[in-house]
Order: sequence, then structure tokens, then C-alpha cells
Amino acid sequence: MTAHTPPTEPFRDPQLPFADRIDDLLSRLTLDERISFLHQFAPAVDRLGIAAFRTGQEALHGVAWMGPATVFPQAVGLGATWNPELVRRVGDAVSKEIRAMRAKDERVGLNVWAPTVNLLRHPLWGRNEEGYSEDPKLTSAIATAYTHGLRGDHPTYWRTAPVLKHWLAHNNETDRSTTSSSVRPRVLHEYDLKAFRETVEAGAVAGVMPAYNLVNGRPNHVSPYLSTHLRAWADEDLLVCSDAGAPSNLVDSEHYFDTHEEATAASLVAGVDSFTDHGTDSSQMIGRLRGALERRLLTEADIDTAVRRQLSVRFRLGEFDPEDDPHDATGEFDTPAHRALAQEAAEQAIVLLKNDGVLPLAPEARVAVVGLLADECKLDWYSGTLIHRSTPLEGLYERFGPERVEFAEGVDRVRLKTSAGTFVHVPVVEDAADEVRGAEGALDPALLAGRTDLPALTTDATGTELALVDWGEGVLTLRAPDGRYLSVADDGCVRASADQPGGWFVQETFRLEPHGNGHLLKHLGTGRHVCVSADGVKVADEDPEVFELVVAERGEEAVARAAARADVVVVVAGNDPHINGRETEDRTTLRLPGHQERLLRAARAANPATVLALVSAYPYAVDPADLPAVLWTAHGGQAAGTALARVLAGDVSPAGRLPQTWYADDADLPGLLDYDVIGSRQTYLYFEGTPLFPFGHGLSYTTFSYGGLTARVADGSVHVSFTVTNTGDVTADEVAQLYTRAVDPSVPRPRRELLDHRRVTLAPGATTELGFQVPLSAFAFWDVAQDRWRLEPGAYELLAGASSEDVRLRTTVTLDGEPALPRAVVAGGLAAAGFDEQSGIEIVDRTKVSGDAVTPADGAAGEVVYRRCDFGRGIAGVTVEVAGEGTVELSLDGGPALAVLPTAAPTSGPYDYVSLGASVAAAGVHDVHLRLRGPLRLAHVGFSG
Repeated sequence: MTAHTPPTEPFRDPQLPFADRIDDLLSRLTLDERISFLHQFAPAVDRLGIAAFRTGQEALHGVAWMGPATVFPQAVGLGATWNPELVRRVGDAVSKEIRAMRAKDERVGLNVWAPTVNLLRHPLWGRNEEGYSEDPKLTSAIATAYTHGLRGDHPTYWRTAPVLKHWLAHNNETDRSTTSSSVRPRVLHEYDLKAFRETVEAGAVAGVMPAYNLVNGRPNHVSPYLSTHLRAWADEDLLVCSDAGAPSNLVDSEHYFDTHEEATAASLVAGVDSFTDHGTDSSQMIGRLRGALERRLLTEADIDTAVRRQLSVRFRLGEFDPEDDPHDATGEFDTPAHRALAQEAAEQAIVLLKNDGVLPLAPEARVAVVGLLADECKLDWYSGTLIHRSTPLEGLYERFGPERVEFAEGVDRVRLKTSAGTFVHVPVVEDAADEVRGAEGALDPALLAGRTDLPALTTDATGTELALVDWGEGVLTLRAPDGRYLSVADDGCVRASADQPGGWFVQETFRLEPHGNGHLLKHLGTGRHVCVSADGVKVADEDPEVFELVVAERGEEAVARAAARADVVVVVAGNDPHINGRETEDRTTLRLPGHQERLLRAARAANPATVLALVSAYPYAVDPADLPAVLWTAHGGQAAGTALARVLAGDVSPAGRLPQTWYADDADLPGLLDYDVIGSRQTYLYFEGTPLFPFGHGLSYTTFSYGGLTARVADGSVHVSFTVTNTGDVTADEVAQLYTRAVDPSVPRPRRELLDHRRVTLAPGATTELGFQVPLSAFAFWDVAQDRWRLEPGAYELLAGASSEDVRLRTTVTLDGEPALPRAVVAGGLAAAGFDEQSGIEIVDRTKVSGDAVTPADGAAGEVVYRRCDFGRGIAGVTVEVAGEGTVELSLDGGPALAVLPTAAPTSGPYDYVSLGASVAAAGVHDVHLRLRGPLRLAHVGFSG
């Protein structure tokens, strides 16, 4: 056996602990080299033999943006599987493909920005497709599984290093870099932090990415929660990577700091370790960091802390131990196993929402498959390039045979007639896409859309019939007969050049605007109107063309014909992930776009046996009353069509479950920017209305019975067990769900809350016993009076069943805990944001560094209530710490004002607090009501004897 010979540089010695090796490497790096490491694109250090490194490889549901790769279902679809073990295998496959791709292309990074842990609080959020669930427990279970798959199971070396997105309370795209999420302490701890915490504590997370928004008036990139919460949960160093452009936003859009040097220093001190800004150009950020050092806003120790965290990740990835890295030679890419897994995931993600017996389809059925997504396999912004694809039409052809399947897309077929009497013409181009197909035959839509070598549209006497689709809110796409979408390149010319709408700035969408006896055609990507000139059709600021829309056929006519000839109609409806609901753009309604509603009505009128298959990134409010069957699936990746066909045919019994509430109407929704899930009764946890379909809902082709629920308290946990039996004649999966409800809580608690779940496969007649060990901490809530978690003593109902509303078994356990105590306010006073209830109030930053204050949301008036405040034997006075201008009125138990405290004059700034005092006599326990009038901030309330 050969003795170990240490390398010259200790940082390359695999026998030493990582911490010692990092210390050694840090000591060898110059200050300039260490600063350069703080940009997303860290350069190589040739003198030490250190390679370049970049943070940020997108891998939300497969390797994204780096060319062909296996494409799995969208994240919300993976959430709908309710199957952590499946999702772990998906993460495992994705990380292996990353390693395989990196072996051929060093641009492929090992620091992966995935998964997204933001909760699906509001279904109109444009990025709904990126999250797993509205519930923190389910979200953390799925996210933990995915990160474990991405990390790999080697005890020392990680296959990839997952970074969770987006910290924190980020659930709107509208003004996302300037809006503040007002998050009261209970919502912060019980909801938004909870999903992140449980995932981080599971031990397979390398870091997080702060979100663009502010929380309680303070940008996430300078949040004290990064140190007080996030880093307290992990045993290893966590790497915090900024979101793209967010460091500059602190000054440019948020105006939170006056200079970029101040903003950069504040971010670094708060805990940001890698700055993603200005693309590959690191000079701006390096300049800001040097400026911050020169102004003594930073120290070298601050730089070293951030670099140390980066190096910790790089060492764990095996970068400095290539001979010992077990993942270095991983070559699993587009394997049969990965293809099978993509199909399995797509099948498990399908949710059967309603079925009156029309499904599964009879083997001899003649099927009409219709709709705008019937022959589509849509990708989203975080998809890889498809190597394989399967549309619903292709899946049904494969399963039933083309002779028994009829197709009608349902597009409107139109010609655009100019004011001169000519028509828009699409020049025929042979094999336009061949030049941009890769070795695997995959098409890059972005390359097609941006091409300027294809001929621009022209006009002639007959024109070209175009397929027009209205995706809702008047947003249109136009497609040439050969399938190419009309798009606009940098030169402004309109060409039929895109395989699909896509890209960061979508150039394939238009809007028809009534004008005189015709319409202007506005290109949404540029904001310009289409005009016709001597050198072709283009967009311009002047001389827009007035078009007459000549309709050759309405889509519903073709759908009705196909539907009338079939035994069963499958209407495939939903969204295009790049249109009306995506990153940077929230939806405005739950309704299905009008074009698709027309197609659905036409199919149903022609054939009562109409199945609606929704393929979408988010929920819709559809009326299922006269539909015999409804299914939903997220965009299912490369195997979407095959999976849907197998479920429709009964080869697979559907067992997906809704990961979020489906509301019946827009009126059921809170405001998009209302983050108080408790006060405004949001999500299944608090919603008191009747949902269209509840959280956890999903039907099967068989039936299941539940029995034998038992519960006992022992060893700091509640031990729960019950049986599930397949009482039908089909082998199928059931997703058994366990919820709890506090029977008589002292504060508002969830109507029911998911404790755990299990997805199991059962043959006909088979029974399984499921056991759950639920820690007592799962029954606790955040006590704002004591500023900590507290388990309240009393009765808790345990609910077992098939959804949050389909409860089959109930029992009650009585738990010991800490009784509620009045707030001891004489000694410590009241932290303003620690209220029990509020009306018209938002939480803002007490200072730029830490702390919270409250202010009227509209700058006019609001109220906060603090329950059960104990004044002991009596108080004689009250003081309030305020900034700004206005008045604080104090009353007890909702009675008349006992003290009115006005500011004599506006303070010099929002963080310049003054103390106002008044005499107040009170004793015993009372509810304190504070009414705030005017644009002032209240930080603290004190009481004196």
C-alpha cells in the first residue's frame, strides 16, 4: 500500500478537512482575485491552476438553456404527483444529465438554480408553473426530494449543488422589483419560511436565491432573515446567489440606496455571496466592491466570508479532487431509463377532476381530439430543448390507431386584407428550419425567431391563409400554413420564422385594434403597429396599415364537424407558457380564454360525450356541470401526449392530486399583493368558500376505502395509522392524506392543515396499513405575544382521507402544551408588527438593516390590535416610537380613545424616530387598539408605571 504524499498546496490535499483546505486557498488568493470571485462568472486563477466557475445552471424540470436534454413535467406537475420518491429520481436523472453535458461543454454549470420553493399562494401568479404547491408541507416534501436527487447520495461529493428560489414571499410578477410583500410574523413563520426551512434542514441544499421583491419594506437582497433564519438552519455553509440584475435594482428601480457601492456593501454584509448582474461583464460589480472597500463600507473579512461560502460549494462539488470525484465520469444522458422516467412522471402528474363514467375510453371508440393544444407539446421558459416530443394527438394515434382518431385544431383561418385591396402573403421557404437543427434534430425557436435571412412577408392579390389564435385578453398569434409563427426580428420585418412563441421578449404575439372599418395590427413585442411598405411587411412607428380580417373558417366549425362524427370528443385546452402568465407577467383572470370556450361549447353541443383535458401551468375556473369528464395536467414535457393517451385509454389509472386550490370564480381570490393568508383567508388552509376543486383532489378508475384510524401520543410525536383498501377492480395508486385541525384554538388556525401523505399502489382487493409519526412541533403555531413557536394544549382533530375535503376518518387527540399567557407589556412594551389583527395596515422596515414597523397602507388610516395585554397593577403612561407625520390613538377593548399622540412636525426621514408620550391609566388585562392616521411609521409602544 502506497503511503499518502500530500500535495505541495494543502488545498489540493483530499486527506485534509474541507475547512482547512479552504483556509489555505483563501490565504493564497490576492484581494483582487477574491473580489473577482464575487461575480456570477468567477474567472480562472491560472497561477494556482484554478478553473473559472459560474453560479447558475437552470434545472427546474430538466437541464435548461443548454440545448437538447430530457424534459420532465413542469414543477407544478411534479407537485401534482404527490410522490417525493418519484421526484427524487427525477432530480437524480437531471443531475446526471448535467454532469454528462458538462463533460462535453464547460458552459454547463454544476451550481443549479432549482427548485423553486415559493408557495403557490395565488393562482394568478405568472410563475405558478415553477412552484410545487400552495401548502408548505407538500412543497417542502417535493423540494427536499428534488434537492436530494440533484445532490446525489455520495457522503462527501455532490453531483450538483442546488440553490432554492426565490427567497422570500415572492408571488407576483406585477412590479416585482418594487413591490413589498407585507408579511405578518405568523404568516412569515407558519407559511413562507416553513417551506424553505424544512427543505434546508433536510441537508441537500447548497444555497438560496433572494427574490426581486421587498418584504416588509426591505429588499430581500439585504434581508436580515438570511442570517437570523436561513443560515441558522444549515450545518454547512450556504451560498446566496443574487437574482439577475437585482443588485442594481437596489438603486435603479427600488431607490433603496443612493449609490451602488452602498447597495453592494449592504447586500454582501446581509449575506449575498455571488452577484448576478451585467451578464458576463464583471467589471461593474468589481468596481462597486472596490469602491465599497475604499469607502470602508466593507472589510476584507466581509469579502473573505462570501468567498469562503463559494469555495465550500466548489470543494463539495469535487472541483479540487478530480481523481476522487465519483460523479466526474457520469455519462447518463437521454437514456432509456430517463425517457421512461419522463413518461412515468407525466402519467403520475395527471389529475382526474371529474368522471361520470365516460373514462376510460372504450377500446373500440372513435375519438375526436380537438383544441388548440391537441397537437402541441409546449415548452416553458425553463425547459430544455426537446429531443423527443409527444402531443395528445400523437399519443392517441399511437394508442388507438390513426383510423379511429380524427383531429381538428380549432384555429380561426383568416386572411389579412390591406386598404389597397391586396392580402398579406407568406413567401414559401423550403426547409427554413434545417440550418438551425442540432445534431439531435432539435429545433431552437429563439434562433428561428431572430433570423433576418428569411424573406419578409409581402402582399399580393390572393394572400396566404393564416391560423389565428386568440389566447385571451386580445393577445393573438398568427401561423403560416407550414406551421411557422409570424415573428419580428431586430430589423422590424415580419417573417414566418418561429417554431413556437418563446424567448424572454416574446416576438410572436399581436393584438387587433378596431380602427375605422378595420383593424390595426399591433405587435406586442415592440409595441409598434404593422405597416405595409414597398420592401415588405414590417413594424414601424408611423403609417400603420388598416387591415380587414377576412375569415375563411371559424375554429368552432371544424371542431363541431369532427365532434359530430366521433363517439367521444377530447377537447385539449389550456395555455401557452410564454403567453398571458409567465415570468414578468401575471394573469388577470381564472377564466379560460374566449376562443377556447367557444371550441369547448361547440364540441359539447355537437357531442354530449365531451371530455375536457386541460393542459396548463395553472388552474382555471371552468364550469364542469355539463361535461362528463375533466382532467388536468401541467405541461408534461417530452412524454406528455403518450401519458395523456394512456390515462384516457385506461392503461394507467390517474392518481395525480391537485397541489393547489381551484377556485370557482375570480371573486374568490384576494388581491394579488395581499400576502396575509390568515387575515384574508387564503389557500385551502383558511379559505371558507366553496372551491371548484379542493386542494388534494383527484379521482381514480377504482375506489378505495379507509378504516382503522388510531392515534396515540408518545415520545414527542403523535403516532397515527389507518388502512387503505382497493375496493375496485383496477390496480391503481391512491394518495392517502392526513390533516389536522385545532378544535378550540385561542387564535385563528387553519381549517385543516396537511401533516403528511403517502402515495401507494394497490391491486384489486389489496389492503395496506399506513403509519405516520408526526412530531408535536407540527401542531404548534407562532405565538406573536411570545415571539416564538408554542404548542397550545387542547384537542386536535386528525382527518384521514383522499383530499382536504374528502375526509373518510376522524379521531381526536388531546395534547399537552403551554397555556396562553397575557402579553407582559409593562416590561417590554409592544413590537408594532407583532399584532394579532390589523385593518388597513402594512408592515414596513424599521431601519434599512433590521426590524419592522407598521404604517397605514394607503397613507391615511389603519388599525392594529394586540390581544390580552397585561398591565399588571396599573400603568400611568404610554409612549410610542414613530417616524413621519401623523397621529396615534390608543384605546382599550374597542372603547373611546384614551390617548391621542400627534407628531409635532414631520420627522426628517422615514427612519428618524421620535418618542411621543401621554398619560394613560389602566390595570389588568385588556386588548390594545392603536389607530394610525397619516403617513407615519409606528415601531414600538411602551408603557410606564
